[in-house]
Amino acid sequence: MSSAHTERVTITHPEKVLFPDDGITKGELAEYYRMIAPVMLPHIANRPITMERFHRGIGEKGFYQKSVTKGFPTWLERVAVPKKDGTVYHPLVTSTDALLWLANMNCITPHVWTSRAPDLMHPDLLVFDLDPSVDDDDALRAATLLVRDTLTEFGLTSRVKTTGSKGFHVVVALDRSADYGECASFSHKLGRLLVQRHPHTFTQEFYKADRKDRILIDTGRNEFHATYAPPYAVRAKPGAPVSAPCTWEEIESGAIGPQSFRLRGMAERIAAVGDVWTDLHAHGQALAQ
Repeated sequence: MSSAHTERVTITHPEKVLFPDDGITKGELAEYYRMIAPVMLPHIANRPITMERFHRGIGEKGFYQKSVTKGFPTWLERVAVPKKDGTVYHPLVTSTDALLWLANMNCITPHVWTSRAPDLMHPDLLVFDLDPSVDDDDALRAATLLVRDTLTEFGLTSRVKTTGSKGFHVVVALDRSADYGECASFSHKLGRLLVQRHPHTFTQEFYKADRKDRILIDTGRNEFHATYAPPYAVRAKPGAPVSAPCTWEEIESGAIGPQSFRLRGMAERIAAVGDVWTDLHAHGQALAQ
């Protein structure tokens, strides 16, 4: 395979196999991100990114990289985030070139913040991550709908996407009037309410041994510095599943599961329905206090 080119990025070693069970190469991953960029960029632009990188493919342990301090192109945008003993320079993706640069760094999943530069203290998303302990499609679907319905009680309209892993993300678009502290407080409160109402369905226990067969309602994505797998990100799992937006009707009918979308089928999905979250940020909401 020859190297894939854009104006500013050359994919080196495109023949490198990143998904050994599927024969998916670095070049194919890059072509996926090139294809999906027009619908993915609006969801991730200006969000600090933590790269999940796999130099030798997903058959070996990968690593996370937050700060980009050397070896990056001068045109790659970054944002400086203070930490206790210095500064973290997170990359920002604002172009197809930047997305392809990540792919060239063997970054399979770009994990993102729920806020955007320059206003990093006020998230424009609230994320509830449902992580089931056992494989039970019906229970997971019912639990996901319970999260939606409970948010509705607080006057909040939510969207849903697959995680590309075990569960679903339920997401609320915010108007940025609330800061991270308020977002975290609200999400934890809603999580506790769900556990109180449905103790046999939900848990907030962090350790898997304490969850039994219940579904973790993970509200930790809403803490400052926390990340989540954004729309259209590929996950580092066999089959190259994709975390992709879907409709509530698809959840209700059982048509879509957590890993229904794959790298090799997303072009058809987009051709058929487009980005079902295309208007997400046109409807930012204030948190109910």
